[in-house]
Amino acid sequence: MSRSIKDLRNIGIIAHIDAGKTTVTERMLYYSDFVHKVGMVDQGTTVTDYDPEEQERGITIQAACVSFQWKGHGINLIDTPGHVDFTAEVERSLRVLDGGVVVFSAREGVEAQSEKVWRQADKYHIPRIAFINKMDREGADFYATVDEIRSRLHANPIVVSLPIGSGPPHFRDAFRGTIDLVTMKMLTFEVKSQGSVMAEQTIPEEFREECELWRSKLLDDISLYSDELTELLLSGEEVSAEMIRGVLRQATISDMAVPVFCGSALDGIGVQPVLDAVGHYLPSPLDVPPVEGIDPTRPDDPKLSRKPDPEEPFCALLFKIQADKHGDLHYLRIYSGTLKANSRVLNPREDKKENMPQLWRIQANRREQIPSVSAGDIVGVIGLRFSITGDTLCDVKSPILLETITFPETVISMAIEAESADEYKKLKSVLEMMKRQDPTFRAVENEETGQTLISGMGELHLEVIKHKILREYKVNVRVHNPRVSYRESIQKAVEITGSCHRTLGGKKLFAEVVMKFEPMDSENQAVEIVNMCEEELFLSQYKQAVMEAVREESLGGGSLGFPLINIRITLQGVRLNESETDETAFRIAVADAFRSALETAGVTLMEPIMKLEVLTPEEYLGDIVGDLQQRRAVITQTVQRGSLKVVEAEAPLANLFGYSTAMRGLSQGRAENSMEPLTYGPAPPEVLKSFMLG
Repeated sequence: MSRSIKDLRNIGIIAHIDAGKTTVTERMLYYSDFVHKVGMVDQGTTVTDYDPEEQERGITIQAACVSFQWKGHGINLIDTPGHVDFTAEVERSLRVLDGGVVVFSAREGVEAQSEKVWRQADKYHIPRIAFINKMDREGADFYATVDEIRSRLHANPIVVSLPIGSGPPHFRDAFRGTIDLVTMKMLTFEVKSQGSVMAEQTIPEEFREECELWRSKLLDDISLYSDELTELLLSGEEVSAEMIRGVLRQATISDMAVPVFCGSALDGIGVQPVLDAVGHYLPSPLDVPPVEGIDPTRPDDPKLSRKPDPEEPFCALLFKIQADKHGDLHYLRIYSGTLKANSRVLNPREDKKENMPQLWRIQANRREQIPSVSAGDIVGVIGLRFSITGDTLCDVKSPILLETITFPETVISMAIEAESADEYKKLKSVLEMMKRQDPTFRAVENEETGQTLISGMGELHLEVIKHKILREYKVNVRVHNPRVSYRESIQKAVEITGSCHRTLGGKKLFAEVVMKFEPMDSENQAVEIVNMCEEELFLSQYKQAVMEAVREESLGGGSLGFPLINIRITLQGVRLNESETDETAFRIAVADAFRSALETAGVTLMEPIMKLEVLTPEEYLGDIVGDLQQRRAVITQTVQRGSLKVVEAEAPLANLFGYSTAMRGLSQGRAENSMEPLTYGPAPPEVLKSFMLG
């Protein structure tokens, strides 16, 4: 397989759940001859949804990578989940990808998770093309979806492909093909070949006028990015397809335009033009700015950079781990240099060397062993010992530390306990494996009760984990009901002196720290730590140890045992003497300051608030809104989307357990919902009281 870097495309398929990402992926693999039969989501036969849990539920749970060829381009494609509970898979995929294909349903338009993944792609400056899928559905509206991409996502959609008709086959004007505005040809897709035979035809006269209008709009839109094209338009000369593609490519790579295509992946209509667009408009690794990092030995020096060049020093980011009892598979994005099997590299975070015994080309659940891999590519490695998700791996002689990947905090927990000592050992091993694989999964053991508290991003996330423990790993455990992952903050600002005046092992210890604790409004729910102490002896000998002790105490939880958020901690001063002060004394003083501060400042219990979006036929709107209000939800707006009403609300997670079932009951199964973590807000006094008493 040719892997020329200028012809390489690292892309992700991203979207709201049920927009058709995996079906689009499956068609791409079929048309590129990667598979010889189209897999179906409903039948559990797709390439990328190979996990039994995915096949049973008909949804993508973990991002799957597959490599194939299309018209001279080598494409590394990652099919990502659409459900918000598995948003970490989208986050880490976008961190290492160069471009994205965002899939929208022509019926539902821009949905809540569509906005979420769009914001994630914005964060990493990922150029995108849009594919408006499901044009065969009743209620499909291509033009309304384009307008929503502009208004809701604040993007600049450039329509490159128009639908011929819309809706199912029995409609008078059913969807049956597309029109390419670049070549001004009508594209039809043969049903007998499942869409693999595509024919170009002259645009019928009945569509000619509308197509001319949209082509003029396309040229006007992209003329903003090319003086040469503007001059051709002003002189009335014809603009070639090659020039249109070249200008649109630059606009897309510069994140100033989003080419828009349409089709029906299930019916095999419109997917090949999207594959062509991946080559035409999305960047190769050469089109992306060099990756930047720091020298781990001199972090205050100017940033280092690595160009996507096989001759540069080796540098890669570990973005995913697929845990396995026979040996974990580590996914690497190679940013620079060349990596060979059986070589040694450096993990600068751990300052340890790693062996790279085997390199694998990843094909979903299959692998092909390869001898080497170069800049710009994605590869699987087996045999790493110290590295975790987000770690940099680099040349031993030219160290660089890239920015790691950050993941959202968990919002929901569930207690499980093993039924015997043997099962406990198995459970412990399985949970460690799951933690390596999933950065948003937490497992904390309570030695007093013998229970283990597992935490995740939502009810579905925990349900999938529970099923894996019981069915895949066959561990006998008792599972308790899910519960909310609360946080703690403080009610008022306090200034505290923490002290250590004690004797340990016959040695006198002395240290004092003066610390200020203040509540603050913070979007990221952080604990902010500030050092204002200027004592010279402290700065030279103890600063690092004391600041580390403050961080550890802030992570250790408040008086109720929940993690702390929205607090600014300022170290204002210290008292010490050379004969009785050491790191241990300072750690004891810091712990004393925390204990006193949390008692004096008072506890504010914070509960996770979810952003909720419900799509419902209008006749059920009143019942849906009434039920949400009973759940302490705040309705932020109600809008019309096509024939459906959209209710947007903010509601406490504690009141949303089982909501999907209740909503389906209220709407006779016709309403849909999606939710994602939004923020933390103060819990009601009665909830705080129950924890105080319990």
